[in-house]
Formats: sequence, structure tokens, C-alpha cells
Amino acid sequence: MAEKQEKKLVGIVMGSTSDWDIMKEAAKMCRDFGIPFETRALSAHRTPEELSNWIAKMEAQGAQAIIAGAGGAAHLAGVVASHTILPVFGVPIPSKYMKGMDSLLSMVQMPKGIPVSTLAIGEAGAANAALAVVAVLALNDPEMREKLLAFRHRQVDKVKDAVIPELD
Repeated sequence: MAEKQEKKLVGIVMGSTSDWDIMKEAAKMCRDFGIPFETRALSAHRTPEELSNWIAKMEAQGAQAIIAGAGGAAHLAGVVASHTILPVFGVPIPSKYMKGMDSLLSMVQMPKGIPVSTLAIGEAGAANAALAVVAVLALNDPEMREKLLAFRHRQVDKVKDAVIPELD
């Protein structure tokens, strides 16, 4: 008898494996909140058919959102959004020449009707993309809402408990 696979609520896709150093922050945040996820490296330009098939598979398996990270032309998030009605959260990956500004501008300038919720460039954007997904899931999941509230309280405590170093 085949083992039943755990339903993946979130898809995390990046343009290439070189984007993992940034996108692992989204995966860590999902893991920390107990959200089942699947990660893939698929290119909007080099593997468009595989990308389309993966999006359809994620939808069929009950995914609730997709986080897409890419650099340079950064078309991945927009292509993903054109293939699904799931919320898509875009993470601009820092690029060699423009430090991610090219990626950010490409993602944020989506045509009317194909939304991509675009986050900050880099690690903070990847972590915040996952937190945005947590917030969406928390709308209909009281347990997830409690986890998110507890996370926010820990954030407050970190600031309140911070000690400013003495001058030398």
C-alpha cells in the first residue's frame, strides 16, 4: 500500500538552486510554523512546461499559496501568478549588477489583473513572504492565528528586552 503524502499547503519555487540561500528563509519560517511546504527550482524561461505542471499539481493537492523567488528579469512570480488563482508572493533575489533592484521592479510592475504581492529584496523578503502566507492561513485556522500572535509577541519582547551597549 502506498504511503499517503502530507498535503503541502505552500509551494516555494525559485528560478535556480543558486537562489536557495535566500529562499531557505521562507522554508525555515514555514517549518517553524508547522506549515507543510514543497520547494522546487524551476525556470519561467527554461522549464515553462514543468513549472506549469508543478503549479497544477500544487493546486490539485490543496496548496493555499505560492512563494516565488527570482533574480534579474524575475519573471517567475508573474508567470506563476498567470497560471493560478492562488495568492502568489514574490521575493526579489539580489542580482550581480543591480543588487536586486531589477528583480524588484520586474515583480512589482505586474499588469493589471495578474497580481503578485511583492516583498523586500533578499532574506527579509523571503521570511516575510512566509509570514504573509501564515497571516492568510490564520484567517481560517485558529491554531495558526495563535501561533502568529505568539510570534508577534516574541518580536515585541526582543525589542523590549534589547540592551544598548555602553560607550567605550
